[in-house]
Amino acid sequence: MTPTRILPDLQCSLVCEDIRREVTGGFTLVGVLHLLAVPQVPFPIFKLFAFNRWTAGVGKFNETVRLVGPDGTTVLRKSDGRFELKDPSHNATNVTFLGQLQLPVAGLYHVEVLVDDVMKLRYPLPVVLVQQPGAQEAPPVAPQGEDGAPSVK
Repeated sequence: MTPTRILPDLQCSLVCEDIRREVTGGFTLVGVLHLLAVPQVPFPIFKLFAFNRWTAGVGKFNETVRLVGPDGTTVLRKSDGRFELKDPSHNATNVTFLGQLQLPVAGLYHVEVLVDDVMKLRYPLPVVLVQQPGAQEAPPVAPQGEDGAPSVK
């Protein structure tokens, strides 16, 4: 008896700045990210991609990729796509565009990958504030006495 449906395994999921499809059919991933370093919030993200590879399944499936905010409930971006695996030895590679979004705050965001509403992977994507090179910090404020004059110690 041949199975007609086996839920696939998620072989990998990577967030990248860009993904290119080569003439040979392969993929080039550019800027694989472990965090997003931003100079300020809110911050616009124009291009962001998720690269997902599925294997060891049989059937037609619906993939959902979500970017969830630091509060754990706000979905900033959601994308659905369909794919098919005819044999457990086959694989399917899905590229999801998550760009054109606004990151409202710094914090711990999460990428969630589901197949047919079953969560296969949830991983962190921290958004951290970084100072721009050459940017000057505000000078420290000198302590003042009760009369408002700088205090000398």
